[in-house]
Amino acid sequence: MKTENMYYNQQKRSEVKEEARRLRRKFLRYQQAEIVYSLSHKKLMELANDAGAIYRMDGIVLINREIFDEYLEQFHEK
Repeated sequence: MKTENMYYNQQKRSEVKEEARRLRRKFLRYQQAEIVYSLSHKKLMELANDAGAIYRMDGIVLINREIFDEYLEQFHEK
């Protein structure tokens, strides 16, 4: 198989995307999430709360990316 074909193999691309998804952080602090999702603090906390993706412990607020991403998908316009 030519080297250039390896990069365009759809199955390989899917495997790489799945592995990247698995390796990314599961939880983000709200400051990090504001940057990742390009949302203001107020809007991010409102949406994360509606999604049930907020975890609070000892003054630290974490957002579960899997739950939050799944919640955001309901706003996807086709």
